[in-house]
Amino acid sequence: MAANPWETTPNLREYKLCLLGDGGVGKSALTVRYIQSHFVEEYDPTIEDWYRKQTVIDDEIALLDILDTAGQEEYKAMRDQYMRTSEGFLLVYSITSRQSFEEIPRLYEELLRVKGVISCPAIMVANKCDLDRARQVSMREGGARAKELGCLFVETSAKNNMRVDDAFHDLVREIRKRNLVRNPMYSVTEFHAHSGL
Repeated sequence: MAANPWETTPNLREYKLCLLGDGGVGKSALTVRYIQSHFVEEYDPTIEDWYRKQTVIDDEIALLDILDTAGQEEYKAMRDQYMRTSEGFLLVYSITSRQSFEEIPRLYEELLRVKGVISCPAIMVANKCDLDRARQVSMREGGARAKELGCLFVETSAKNNMRVDDAFHDLVREIRKRNLVRNPMYSVTEFHAHSGL
């Protein structure tokens, strides 16, 4: 029987996650589905919303600070600050909007520039896969673009609650993996245990 992580974790690790992407791609719907387990039907443009969720990922407690950002052009000036302060990013596009998909590489380049790094923990999230008949971007194309950028990839449906948890949890796993690589206090065995290698 596995140990109870609520009892055995002395320090609660916080993860600052940020959702980026065009307006209307479902960033808020994904966040509300993950945090509150329900789907928001109506579209109400977000300026900035913060959420917190304590959860267990791979037998470790994690406190997720999630920032849901505006996708509209007039709020792009706020984006640099979000990028500087967050450590992991969900780059969200809609499979029904090629324009939102084409925006992802530019967003990721901007993210790297603002953070002054050559890569950072990110997952490309292809949302609205329940609308397959209106699909403009194939899963193969999305996966290939994510690979080019060095990001993880997942197709989700906030409406049908398909792989929503995976998007957030896989990003946390990527942050943990990168932190283990940078932290010489961990042995090779511990790194392999955390990274699944």
